[in-house]
Amino acid sequence: MNEQQLRQLLQGVSHGDVLPEMALEKLRTLAYEDLGFANVDHHRVIRTGFPEVVWGPGKTPEQIAEILQRLHERNAVAIATRITAETFEQVQKQSGLELEYFPIARICAAYSTTIPLEKCPGTVGIISAGTSDIPVAEEAAVTVQLCGFEVIRLWDLGVAGIHRLLDKAPILNQADVLIVVAGMEGALASIVGGLVRCPVIAVPTSIGYGASFGGLAALLSMLNSCAAGVGVVNIDNGFGAAMLASRILVQRPPL
Repeated sequence: MNEQQLRQLLQGVSHGDVLPEMALEKLRTLAYEDLGFANVDHHRVIRTGFPEVVWGPGKTPEQIAEILQRLHERNAVAIATRITAETFEQVQKQSGLELEYFPIARICAAYSTTIPLEKCPGTVGIISAGTSDIPVAEEAAVTVQLCGFEVIRLWDLGVAGIHRLLDKAPILNQADVLIVVAGMEGALASIVGGLVRCPVIAVPTSIGYGASFGGLAALLSMLNSCAAGVGVVNIDNGFGAAMLASRILVQRPPL
């Protein structure tokens, strides 16, 4: 139940079209639903503007399937992240839902047939430094799309061939928010931050040789960026970058 549906329900009670007992039944699991192994946060979409998302690792396919089913009943889209192809096949069988799988992003999603997925104004540009960074970048891209925003994908524009990035400067300036995904030394975020006027969200990845320390070198480089307007999320956290970009965009005043 989103904010608009809640308002309609309350108006129905106020006008006498909905019995209080019926409204009470609909509101019974509004805040959260206890499944025994998980408390599904149905109220999150009202608090934050987007439903709870399932973190796949550590959960059984049966648990993921049941949580997705409950989220699917009340939201325009139900999402699970970090889902392997094998887990997706099992979840699809267990849930009985028509799920869409994004193999590079490792995301699966179920769309409601009764609640439309809202298209929101705003464009997020997503840049990967190298081809090996694309899985994290795709996690960000798919999440942004499922939040309802337009996405521009720009892959393999790392600093080792900086002319590739500079050639894309006109496209960079079309974005309202940029997400920069880079491993190794993570320098790409600073360079992009010095070229554009929009907010830049830097995502360090665990790609790199031994001294990159599994993404720690890129993380520290991004945190120490001398370019203004660059924020940093955790290592390999494409999902977190996408959610931050979405929140930035929904706070913009209407044009």
